[in-house]
Formats: sequence, C-alpha cells, structure tokens
Amino acid sequence: IARLSLHKLVTDGRIHPARIEEVVSKTKKQIEQEVIETGKKTCIDLGIVNLHHELVRIVGKMKYRSSYGQNLLQHSREVANLCATMASELGLNPKIAKRAGLLHDIGKVPDNEPELPHAIHGMKLAEKYKEKPEVCNAIGAHHDEIEMESLYAPIVQVCDAISGARPGARREVVEAYINRLNKLEEMAMSYPGVMKTYAIQAGRELRVIVAADKVTDQEANKISMDLSKQIQTEMVFPGMIKVTVIRETRAVNYAK
Repeated sequence: IARLSLHKLVTDGRIHPARIEEVVSKTKKQIEQEVIETGKKTCIDLGIVNLHHELVRIVGKMKYRSSYGQNLLQHSREVANLCATMASELGLNPKIAKRAGLLHDIGKVPDNEPELPHAIHGMKLAEKYKEKPEVCNAIGAHHDEIEMESLYAPIVQVCDAISGARPGARREVVEAYINRLNKLEEMAMSYPGVMKTYAIQAGRELRVIVAADKVTDQEANKISMDLSKQIQTEMVFPGMIKVTVIRETRAVNYAK
C-alpha cells in the first residue's frame, strides 16, 4: 500500500497531507479488491468451493506475503496440488487434502499479530469459519504442535516440506544447495587427472571429465568408485547421486 501510494503521489506531483490521505485511502480499497479477486481466482483454479468469504480474503492476502523468500500463495498452491495427488494415491479424498494444503499457512497472514504459532492460529481461524475437523487438524498439526488425528495431517506436513525444500524455493535452501554443488565439484577435482566437473540434475548427478592421456579406463572406473564412496561418507544428501566419469579419446585424420 505504501509503495503504490508513494508511486501515485510522485507521478501526480501533488504532495500535501490531504492528498496523501486521499491516495492512501484509494490504494487501500484497490488492494483490498485485488486481494478478494486473487482469493476467488485461486479457489476457482484449484476447484475449491464453499470457502468462507473471510478465508477467501486471507488466501488472497498470501499473494503479498513471503516466507524465507518464497511467495506464500505460490507455496500454498503447490502444497494443495501435491496434497491432492498424494491423497489420491493413498485412496483418500483429494478435495479435503487440497483444501487443507491451500489453507495450511493462513496463520501467517493475520489481521492482528497473535501470540500463537502460525499453525495453531491457522487452525483456530479454520475452526472459526466452520472448516471440517480433518482440515483444521491438518493445519494445526503440520509443524507437530498438536497431535495428528487423521492421515491428512502427515500428507500436509510432507507436501509442505517438499515445496519448501525444492532447490531455489527458499533463500536458506538456495545457499545450502549451492554449497552442496560446490562441494561435490571440489571433491571430484581433487583426484589426479580430472580436468572438469559438473554437478547437474539439481546435484543428483556428478559428471567428471578426465584427461585421456593421464587416466586409463581402469583408473577412470576406480575414480568413479572411490568418489562415490567419499561422497557417501562425507556428505548428507537426499536420494542417490550418480557419479559418471567420462574419458574421451579422439582419432582425427583428413582425406585430401
């Protein structure tokens, strides 16, 4: 509101107390309308119906909030879609899971700052606006602050973690991710005969290029095995990391 109001005032050129109050008032109304439209559009896009108008407004407000550098509305939409997919795979109701996923962080956008963890505040808001018990519990339990009472709660918790941990999603995650890639490449460069290294596929594969005149085929295979063991011993990582050592030889002649 402050940024838009300031932009309008500077563009207009008339800056005095009465004009400032007028512009701020108009901007507040404009933002409030945009918030409601964003909330409605989000619900339509996700196929969520019969959401209380106040919860629709809160969903719209998420567009203007971020958590660790990740846009809150985008994060909540991701979590909602992931929850629906996971619930379907487990034979649960995907509509309930999607609803809980979308609303899981509503406690982060309060009109008044409560002295409560955001998950608990979000649960109380959901209860206030008559959401189903499964949805309310999933919101309140997604950070283990209350006991999980249905399978929807761990689904929301897992999907929240997946969205937040995606490389590039959050600031602190980005830094740790880049450090992990650099460490992988530095490990590989420490082996004799290695020319270049590339950590690709978000760090799930490490390609190592060795000099053909310095490393034999047998040595290339040994580098691959030794490097895999070193990574396994010295690093913590999700899933697996594929180590590929490439030794290329070329024979080039010209026919004249």
